[in-house]
Amino acid sequence: MSKKKNVNKKRTLRDFIKGFWIVFFAPIVFIFLLFFAINVGLLGPMPSFEELENTKSNLASEVYSADSVLLGTYYIHNRTNINYEDLSPNVVNALLSAEDIRFHYHSGVDIRSVFRVFFRTIIAGQRSAGGGSTISQQLAKNLFPRQQDPSTIEIIIIKLKEWVTAIKLERNYTKEELIAMYLNTVDFGSHAFGIKSAAQTYFNTSPDQLKTEEAALLVGILKAPSWYHPVRNTDRAFSRRNIVLSQMARYNYIDQNELDSLRKLPIDMSEFQVHDQHSGIATYFREYLRQELVKWSETRYKPDGTNYNIYKDGLKIYTTIDSRMQKHAEEAVREHLGGYLQPTFFEHWEGYTNAPFDRDLTPEEIDRIYTLSIMRSDRYRNMKLEGIPDDSIMRSFNIPVRMSVFSWDGDIDTVMTPMDSIRYYKHMLNTGVMAVEPYTGYVRAYVGGNDFRHFKFDHVTGSRRQVGSTFKPFLYTLAMQEGESPCTKVPNSPVTFRLHDGSEWTPKNASDHREGEMVTLKWGLANSVNFISAFLMKRYNPQAVIKLVRRMGIESNIDPVPAIALGTPDLKVSEMTGAMSTYANKGIHIQPTYVTHIADNNGNLIESFMPYQEEAMSEQTAYLMLELLKNVVDEGTGRRLRFRYEFDNPIAGKTGTTQNNSDGWFIGLTPDLVTGIWVGCEDRGARFRDMYLGQGANMALPIWAKFMQRVYADENLDVSKDDFEEPSMPLSVEIDCSKYEQEDDFDDIFSPDVF
Repeated sequence: MSKKKNVNKKRTLRDFIKGFWIVFFAPIVFIFLLFFAINVGLLGPMPSFEELENTKSNLASEVYSADSVLLGTYYIHNRTNINYEDLSPNVVNALLSAEDIRFHYHSGVDIRSVFRVFFRTIIAGQRSAGGGSTISQQLAKNLFPRQQDPSTIEIIIIKLKEWVTAIKLERNYTKEELIAMYLNTVDFGSHAFGIKSAAQTYFNTSPDQLKTEEAALLVGILKAPSWYHPVRNTDRAFSRRNIVLSQMARYNYIDQNELDSLRKLPIDMSEFQVHDQHSGIATYFREYLRQELVKWSETRYKPDGTNYNIYKDGLKIYTTIDSRMQKHAEEAVREHLGGYLQPTFFEHWEGYTNAPFDRDLTPEEIDRIYTLSIMRSDRYRNMKLEGIPDDSIMRSFNIPVRMSVFSWDGDIDTVMTPMDSIRYYKHMLNTGVMAVEPYTGYVRAYVGGNDFRHFKFDHVTGSRRQVGSTFKPFLYTLAMQEGESPCTKVPNSPVTFRLHDGSEWTPKNASDHREGEMVTLKWGLANSVNFISAFLMKRYNPQAVIKLVRRMGIESNIDPVPAIALGTPDLKVSEMTGAMSTYANKGIHIQPTYVTHIADNNGNLIESFMPYQEEAMSEQTAYLMLELLKNVVDEGTGRRLRFRYEFDNPIAGKTGTTQNNSDGWFIGLTPDLVTGIWVGCEDRGARFRDMYLGQGANMALPIWAKFMQRVYADENLDVSKDDFEEPSMPLSVEIDCSKYEQEDDFDDIFSPDVF
């Protein structure tokens, strides 16, 4: 009996020991098998070795100015990668203090932090005890995002998968690389993904220049970007920043004196600017470029055979825009339109029933304009897509709603009917401005409108407007090509054209000054005399003019009719500016160029761009035209540049005013810069009622003057005030009109009998 009991005791002890080891090893085996299953992908896909070696994220393509300023980005996520060497130590210290002080002592998973979370946070309920995720784990989560709305079991598995991924990341990268990768992938809010975008957005600086308090603020934002947003929730952001600063002091990255002084500093958001397509400088240019780059990418391939993607591939686009000139141009537009012309236009039309439409439009025509504007609006299109009947849609345009409308003094939050907002915007004068370096074709400034947030239509490359008298120099160019001089005299008399339908057309002058006299071509262009333009048109014919302007880069359709002598064609600001640049470049037309080269995200050149060039006229012809155009500024329609704006350097230029003052133009030429400007309302029927206010010299020329005043005052630009360079060969004609005597030759060349 005793032996049996001993046997049973031994068996029980063996069973206990066996059970003990089973209980002891079972969790270990289970954990081992669990992590093995996770690692080989039995519980869901895991990042491959190749993915860990080449972690990919959507990188924003960056658009740079010629003077190396970041103009903007194209992105799904506004992210640009940087290296560890590009980081300020303040950023690294703040990050380690706030997120993972033991980062350099673990291999992806911090067991001490895991136990702290288990015992203090879960068991003891101490929410302030902190989390257990390491920087490596957070990086794994950022690089390989979680699925949406996981269950509790799925969350546990996902967390374990992140552990495995974090350990693998630690094996593949150095600690410094992991810090840089983490800071490249986190969301700082306000469309800023990654530390480079965040530094630019919040402080207009680079990651290596971030101060201690700035670094602490950005690291603090990571906890909850919306909750701690420093603009919308300044008090919370202030408190959170100071917590991070306290952590930095706790771990001896800053001393107590530093902490005490930094904690008192207010949050300075004076440089804050969200970098999206609607903000910053050169917004219209960036949108035009975006459309061109999308087309470019359709025929350009990466080494793997796929097309480049401007939203994901982190391209570096180097443009010809000079950020300083761009700012000067935008400021000039704001000063003239916002400070003078737009208030004058409102005052000009105050109290008129059909404002801002002139008397030549019938009420029915005005109603048709407003109806078309309604049907083109987003409100109408969206309601139409929802299946709302037309009569209900039209009624909704007369119901007051809260909205924000544009003004030059800042957006106005107001309540008005959508119909009233359409009437308000019909009063708005718009503009298009482009400045080109004539000897390179590089576009240095590009202002497509008043404000891209409210006016999406681009008036530089997207709009064609009647050019008026700015077209007349092309007629005079034909005369210069035929050996005439600016001093050649022609009759200032009516010229009649017989049209194809058998009718007759006789252009009229705006003034009867010197009518019937013999006048020089120089005087004719300076005063924009229609009789002289008609005279030249009849001699050289429309086809000859069109052939010339094609060589000068104008591609838009031009009907070969005599009326083009008065500037009836609808052309782009970009075309007119590029064409007039030919004169300043000794007769060589260079196609306006917007991009010099494009590189990939590693800086490897993908493509460089050379502008198209063509000899449009001789060097002598171009120089003679400059003499004619200089006289426009010295004695003609552009002379207010002298007496009002006090420019004393050589300037060539041409004003343009279309029928009923719908469009005002000025194109100014200097040796280093040719700038074209258009001003007018969206609808041609909306305009000033008189020539004094509606002429190009009043609407467009002042923008050129204010722009060039800023350009000349900017010592960093070094734009020349010298005269245009003379031709390499002596002129074959006399340009000093006091010495010019060619009456007999004139009778032979321009005898009225030829008409």
